[in-house]
Amino acid sequence: MPVYRIRGVDVDFPYDAYDCQITYMDRVLQSLQQGNNALLESPTGTGKTLCLLCSALAWRRTFGEFLRGGGGGGGGGGSQPSGSQQSGASATQSSSYPVIIYASRTHSQLRQVIKELKATSYRPKMAVLGSREQMCIHEEVSKLRGKAQNNGCHYLCKKRLCRHNNIVTDYMKNNTELGSEPFDIEDLVNIGRTKGPCPYYISRELSKSVDILFAPYNYLIDPGNRRSLTGISWNNAVLIFDEAHNLESICADAASFDLLTSNLTSCITEAQECIQLCSFKRSIENSAEKQFDPENYAILKALLMALEKKIGELVIDSKELGYTKPGSYIYEFLSELNITSETSKKLIETIDSASLLLEEGNSGETKAGVKAKSTVSRLETIRDMLDIIFKGGGQNHAKYYSFHVNESSRQTSGDSLQVFGKASRTLSWWCFNPGLAMEEFLKLGVRSIILTSGTLSPLDSLAMELNLEFPVRLENPHVISQDQIWVGVVPVGPSGHPLNSSYRTRETVKYKQELGTVIVNFARIVPDGLLVFFPSYSMMDKCIDYWKNRNHEHSVDDSTIWQRMCKHKQPVIEPRQSSNFPNAIEDYAAKLRDPSTSGAIFFAVCRGKVSEGLDFADRAGRAVIVTGMPFSTPTDPKVRLKREYLDKQAKPSNKNPKALTGEEWYVQQAARAVNQAVGRVIRHRHDYGAIIYCDERFVWPNYQSQMSYWLKPYIKCYSKYGEVVQTLTRFFRDKVCVDPKEMDSNDSVTPPADKCLPQEILSDSPATAVNEHQGTTVSLNATTRKNNYMKFTQITPANRTTLPMKHGCSTSSQLTSSRGQFSQDSQVVDLIDNATMHGQLKEHTLKSMRLKKAKIADVSSQLKHNVESRALTGNRGQQSTPPSKRSTIEQACEKNEAIQERCGGQESTTGPAFLKLAREKLSTAEYGEFVEFMKALKLKTMHIKDSLEAIAKLFSSPGRLTLLEGFRVFVSKNHLPLYEQLVRKYTMANT
Repeated sequence: MPVYRIRGVDVDFPYDAYDCQITYMDRVLQSLQQGNNALLESPTGTGKTLCLLCSALAWRRTFGEFLRGGGGGGGGGGSQPSGSQQSGASATQSSSYPVIIYASRTHSQLRQVIKELKATSYRPKMAVLGSREQMCIHEEVSKLRGKAQNNGCHYLCKKRLCRHNNIVTDYMKNNTELGSEPFDIEDLVNIGRTKGPCPYYISRELSKSVDILFAPYNYLIDPGNRRSLTGISWNNAVLIFDEAHNLESICADAASFDLLTSNLTSCITEAQECIQLCSFKRSIENSAEKQFDPENYAILKALLMALEKKIGELVIDSKELGYTKPGSYIYEFLSELNITSETSKKLIETIDSASLLLEEGNSGETKAGVKAKSTVSRLETIRDMLDIIFKGGGQNHAKYYSFHVNESSRQTSGDSLQVFGKASRTLSWWCFNPGLAMEEFLKLGVRSIILTSGTLSPLDSLAMELNLEFPVRLENPHVISQDQIWVGVVPVGPSGHPLNSSYRTRETVKYKQELGTVIVNFARIVPDGLLVFFPSYSMMDKCIDYWKNRNHEHSVDDSTIWQRMCKHKQPVIEPRQSSNFPNAIEDYAAKLRDPSTSGAIFFAVCRGKVSEGLDFADRAGRAVIVTGMPFSTPTDPKVRLKREYLDKQAKPSNKNPKALTGEEWYVQQAARAVNQAVGRVIRHRHDYGAIIYCDERFVWPNYQSQMSYWLKPYIKCYSKYGEVVQTLTRFFRDKVCVDPKEMDSNDSVTPPADKCLPQEILSDSPATAVNEHQGTTVSLNATTRKNNYMKFTQITPANRTTLPMKHGCSTSSQLTSSRGQFSQDSQVVDLIDNATMHGQLKEHTLKSMRLKKAKIADVSSQLKHNVESRALTGNRGQQSTPPSKRSTIEQACEKNEAIQERCGGQESTTGPAFLKLAREKLSTAEYGEFVEFMKALKLKTMHIKDSLEAIAKLFSSPGRLTLLEGFRVFVSKNHLPLYEQLVRKYTMANT
C-alpha cells in the first residue's frame, strides 16, 4: 500500500494516488495543521471521501496512537507515530487528542463513507450516531415516530422499564474493543437484536471517547441535538461537512421557525390535558410537587390562546405579500403577551415539566401508556421557538431575521383539529444569516471546519453566506481526460426556435414542441440511460402532458412527441411523493435491462431526489439534459425577503464591497442546483458521458461563470443544432469503437439506500478505479449492451437522411487500471523532501490514450520518489533522466526533444530550443519568474490553474506569442483545455 509524505505527514492510501488526490490531501492537511477553515470542491469520482479520511486520520495519528478499549492505546494500521508518540495513550491523555467529527447529509451517505473507511489501513476508535427511529429495538417504542418516540423512550428509561437500556453499561464493560473496527448502524442493530443491548445508547456511550465520530448534519447544527451529545470534546475538534453544497440553507432553516395556527391549537389541547392530569394526580396521590401544580399549565394554556388570538388579529392587506416586519418586532409582539427573556425561562421549565407529565400519561406505567404517546409532540415546538428567539438572553441576532405572517386557505397539516376551508395562518421568523450556526462552533472552540462537495462553486459567495473565513480553498479538476466528456450549450432546436425556459416563453406551444423534438433526437443518439432535468415539477408535468397529446407542427409522423420518445427509450417520471420514489428507481433499473429497447429516460427535477441522491454510473447515465435554470419562485415571501435582506447588506453605506446582492444569490442558488444535477453522470475514473444544456441563457458568461470549475474547460456553445447532433453522435460512436471492453463492463445505479431497490436485482460491482463506488448496483446484461451497440451504429442525425459510416475504428485503447499496481513494500513517496532518490519501485506498465496521470510517482524503470524529480513530461509517460547540474526545467524540456505537435498551424519547438527562445524573449528577472512558476507547477505549491495563468500572462506580450503557442507541448493533456482558453484569451487581446 503506497504511503505519501505530505506536509511532513505519512498518509497511507489504498491505491496509487492521482495528482488531484495528492493536491486535495495537501489542502486537508494544510487546514488541519494551521487550524484554518477550508472550502474544498472536487468532482464526484475523484475520490474525495477516501482522501478526506486518509489525510485526516493520518494527521490525527501524529498526536498519538488511536484509542483502544476504554481509551487505552493501541496500534493503528499502516505507518506508526514516532517513539514519543507511541507511549500508551490513557483515558486522561485521550481528552487532549483532537476528535474528528465527520458529518454528511443522510445516513445512506454516511454508510458509504464508513464503507470507504473499511478499505483503508486506518482503524481509529469510531462511533456513528443515528436516530431512535433507525436504532430502537423495543417492541412498542420502535413503532412510534418523531418526538413521540423520544418521549416514550425517555419515560421507559427513567423508570428502568426498558430491558435493552438496562444492560448497556454491562455490555460496554465486557466488550471494550467495540468501535475499534469500522461498523455501521445496521451492525449495531444486529448486536442489539442478538445480544440484547440498546443500539441507540451504545452509540451514545461510544461517542464519548472516539478518534472519529460520524453523524448526520442535524446532530451538529440543531442546538437541541448538539446539547444532547454529552461527553464530546468540542474544543480543538475538527468538523468535516461532506456533501456541503446545501449547508447554508440547512443552517438557516435550523435557526428559523414556522408556527402554524393548527399546531398552536394542538399545543393548547396538550396544555389542557396537563391541567386534567395534575388534578387527577393530586386527588389520587395528594402530591404538592410543583410539577403537578395545575396553575402552571393553566397559565401556559392562557398564553398560547392569547398568542393564537394575536396572530389572528394581525391585518394582512395582501395575501401575496403577507404581514412583514423587521426581525426585532418579535420582541415587541411577544412582550404584549408578557413573554420576555426572563419569563421565557419559566415558560420553558413549564413545557419541560409538561413533556414529562404527558409521557407518563393517564395510565401510569402500563404499556398502553406508551402506545398513547403518539399524540405528544406539539408543545416542544413552542420550546424550540423560544430557544431561538431568546438565544443567549440577548436580541442582537434579530437583525438577521424577518418577522412574517401569511395566510392560506389550504389545509397545511394533517392535524385532525383543523377545520377544512378555514383560513390558516403561519407565524414565521426567518434567519437570513446562515453564519449564525457556524458562529456557535467557533464559540465551542473547534479547530477547523472543512466543507467539501462536488458542487461548492462559486466559493466566494458560499464563504460570505456562512460568514466565516476560509483561507484554504480548492477547486479540483476531474480525473477524466478530455475525450471522456462532451459538454454543449444548445440554444436553438431543429427548426431554429430558441430554447428558453423563462416564464415568458415556457408556456408557449413553440417552446414545448421544440424542446420535445430535441429530447426525441437526443434519445436516439445517447445510448442506454438518459436523464432529463426540469426546473420544477409543474413545468415537467406541463411539458409531458403536452407531449403525450401533441406532435410538432412540421412533423410528417402521426405519432405524438411522447410516442416518438418511447420508440427509443422507455420513460420513467420522478414522483412528487417520497414514498413512491423506490418504485420509480426499480422501474428505471428494469427498463435499463430490457434488451428490446436502447435504454431508458428518467424525467426528473432539479433539487429533487434524483438530482441529490443517486449515482448514475456508466450506462445508467450516459447523458444528462438540463432544460433550464431552476430559479425559485420570485414572489415566494421567503425568497423575496432574503433578496431584500442581501440588497440592504450590499449597500455602499455598509462598507462591504464583497457583499452578495440579492440577484447574485438568486442566480447562484439556481446554478448550484444545476451543478448538482449534472454531477449525476461521470461517476468514476473510466466513466464517460455528455452534459447538454438546452437553454440559450447558458450561453451568457454570467451563467457559465457559475458552473463547476472542472466543467469549464470542456464547454462549447453551438449556434447550429445540426452541429450538436453531428458532434454528439461522433462522441458516442468513438467511445464505443475505442473501448470495446465496455461491452462487458458492469453498469450501475447506486441508490441512496439499499432498500430503494429489490434485493433480487442488486449486485456488488467491483470498482475499476480509485474510489469508484463499490456499493449497491443494478447491472445491465450483455445482451442489452450488444443490442445497444448495434442500434447505435445505425443512428441518423435529425437533420440528415443518411450518415456516412466509418468502415472501422481508426484508434483503439487498452486501458490498464492502476488499481492493481500497488507498491508491495509500502514505500514512501516524499512530496516535500528534496533528496534525489529514496529507492526504486517495481516497473509498472501503464498504457493509456489521453488518460489522466494516475500516479504522483513517474512511471519509469528508474523511478524517483521525490516529486521534484518528476519532469514536466512525466504526464506523458516519458522516462526520467538522471539528475544533473542543469535545472530541472531544462531537463524537463530536453525530454520533449522527440515530441512535436501541431500548434496554430506551426510545429512547436523542442525543449532546448524553447528554453533558448524563452531566454531571448524574456528579461533575466522574467526568466527567473518563469522557472519559479514551473517549479510551482511541478511541486503543486500553487494551484495548477494559477500556475498556468501566471505563465500564460508572462508570454502574453505581442512579441512573445510564439512562447505562448509553443508552451502547449509542456502542458499535460488533462489541463490542455484550460491552457487553450488562456491562449485564446491572450491571443485575442493582441489582435
